Amino acid sequence: MLRPAQITLLPAASLAALLTLAVGVPAASAQEVQPVPAKPPLPGQVAPPGLPAPQVQSAAPGPGTAGETPKPGHGILHLSATLTADPPLVRSGLQWRVFADAAQPDGTHKVVAQSADAQPSFDLPDGRYIVHATYGYAGTMKRVDIADRVSSERFNLNAGAIEVDGTLGDAAIPADRLSIAIYVPDHNNPEAKLVVAAAKPGQVVCLPEGSYHIVSTYLDTEGVGSLTPVSSTNSTVAADLRVQAGKLLQATVKHRAAMLTLKLVKAPGGEALANTSFTVLTPGGDVIRELIGAFPSLVLAEGDYVAIARHDGRTFQSEFKVQSARDSDVEVMAH
Repeated sequence: MLRPAQITLLPAASLAALLTLAVGVPAASAQEVQPVPAKPPLPGQVAPPGLPAPQVQSAAPGPGTAGETPKPGHGILHLSATLTADPPLVRSGLQWRVFADAAQPDGTHKVVAQSADAQPSFDLPDGRYIVHATYGYAGTMKRVDIADRVSSERFNLNAGAIEVDGTLGDAAIPADRLSIAIYVPDHNNPEAKLVVAAAKPGQVVCLPEGSYHIVSTYLDTEGVGSLTPVSSTNSTVAADLRVQAGKLLQATVKHRAAMLTLKLVKAPGGEALANTSFTVLTPGGDVIRELIGAFPSLVLAEGDYVAIARHDGRTFQSEFKVQSARDSDVEVMAH
């Protein structure tokens, strides 16, 4: 059951400030913001699903560091990155790869160097290269010329981040009970391109600046008796968000659901009958879940439902209502 309006947004915080603060405290107490990793595309290949391919730009040689002297026929390249056009620098979570500019016979470009350092330095033979920087799902490329000198290049990732948490009633939803999908919308299709399939609450997902559509699904890790290994429920919350470069957007999705235990009884409060199968449907007849057992349980979104119980060749039916955060028993009368 898709609920489009149950979401709270906090004022966008400076993502770079959080990163700078994290590396400015002792290692034992630092809380480093780590982006969700994505496999970066090679030059000439497509970007991760749903995201635009980084544009290769030619870079003018930047100033080097005084006192450094590269060996003959080589140059030293210092790299750094920012989330916006201005400092501070990104302090962690970066992936750098340096490719030969000339394509190989199969169209790919050879990786000549790589690093996960925030500000790496590469000793490279003179020539032209493609430098690719990724930060989570954001990335950018530049062509650089190495010519017997020391040079520095700074990359503008033009990236921000999303962090989503969930609540049920007044309680936070545990990480194993929530799955968050992130899409790039396209015209009238909010779920046109899937970027992240299953982010978790509290996970910082770094993305290029732009518009995104999120769908939060409440997971059933406690229900028993399902005939199929189903973990997702019909409690989903959708929202459209805008990621700003250099900002961490924190959102809280509010799910409205409850745990229900089904019973087939001969009288109210009576003993549940074993060897019973259940089907839970919407009032319109759409099947939500099929279960079996004396006390099967499941999580359902707030709303109205129909329970059908089958026992000893007979069929029984009952309508019931789910109220958010109020776990309860649903008794179907066997008469």
